[in-house]
Amino acid sequence: MTIGTSDLILDPYDYDFHEDPYPYYKRLRDEAPLYHNEELGFWALSRHQDVREGFRNSTTLSNRDGVSLDPVSRGKHASKTMSFLAMDDPAHLRLRTLVSKGFTPRRIRELEGRVTELAVQHLDAMLERADSGTVDYVAEFAGKLPMDVISELMGVPVEDRDRIRAMADGVMHREDGVNDVPASAIEASINLMVYYQEMIVQRRKRLSDDLTSALLEAEIDGDRLTDDEVLGFMFLMVIAGNETTTKLLANAAFWGHKNPDQLAPLYQDLDKIPLWVEETLRYDTSSQILARVVSGELNLHNTTIPDGDILLLLPGSAHRDERVFDDPDQYLIGREIGSNLLSFGSGAHFCLGAHLARMEARVALAELFKRIRGFEVDEANAVRVHSSSVRGFAHLPMIVEVA
Repeated sequence: MTIGTSDLILDPYDYDFHEDPYPYYKRLRDEAPLYHNEELGFWALSRHQDVREGFRNSTTLSNRDGVSLDPVSRGKHASKTMSFLAMDDPAHLRLRTLVSKGFTPRRIRELEGRVTELAVQHLDAMLERADSGTVDYVAEFAGKLPMDVISELMGVPVEDRDRIRAMADGVMHREDGVNDVPASAIEASINLMVYYQEMIVQRRKRLSDDLTSALLEAEIDGDRLTDDEVLGFMFLMVIAGNETTTKLLANAAFWGHKNPDQLAPLYQDLDKIPLWVEETLRYDTSSQILARVVSGELNLHNTTIPDGDILLLLPGSAHRDERVFDDPDQYLIGREIGSNLLSFGSGAHFCLGAHLARMEARVALAELFKRIRGFEVDEANAVRVHSSSVRGFAHLPMIVEVA
């Protein structure tokens, strides 16, 4: 480990780290801004400036093996499930540009009405049960809406959506104490891919007005997406667009509960909900850790990182960097964040779904606050997700005061 910090350990698989990574991050920023874990085989950057520059350096820091630290997810095959997120230019630019022909800002804007309907549907079901006691905000709302929105976009029939959501949950499942993707998650991934492959075959025969059809029709100077490329992007939506939004919705509720003075004004002014979303993205972002591969030779903090080594970028740490944010450990809705937010990355790989995630969160939380007067999280029974890259809750029980 660099800079003589032999007692400083960053282990993305450690359960204590999952419970509260922020004290670890502070020590990294102060004592080892370039950290090396020889046992797990990675380097890590924790300061805001370094993380932002890392995101923007898409030449020396390569995405070619994907962005996960999990061994089974890394390698040349990563693009099959992570699409252009596991590619470098020019392949990345070609695929991203073609996908953008179908995944347009207009399509996202036009989806908002349907997102509202889906949010109301799940909220009404959850709040019906609220009178009889505790509800699970994740299982009954935050964990259902994002995947249903993706299914709506793709054109998955309504009668299949519960099954697809269960498959997607299975894809993200991790076993206690296992530093890799378990067999059950691999099986769920295969089942989901088989379903989407059949959807693509059906759309080839008969196009619709959904995103799947738009991707099949996307064309630039005669260049079109292959079926495997469409499938890869559909799977990326499940991994990147589903789980992270679920965690965002639950993190917003949890930190709102912990900071009631910050949340109180929003009940009377729903226009401030986007500020709640932004501060949650800063304070406790869903995407905590993203991997890159050093391509060539990289010199940082007077240290040479060899070609082929893994370098982790820690946006979760960057957002608590006192070099950039005043009182970074305070949850302050409405603080100035602007372009310093790194939850969606920066540079060539900036998240294509950022607008969708923000819209979903705004709509979901606004519809919630139209229907309740308050809520209290049962912290003792809240259960965190155990993941090497994503932070949030698997279960968030709460008592809700219905309006």
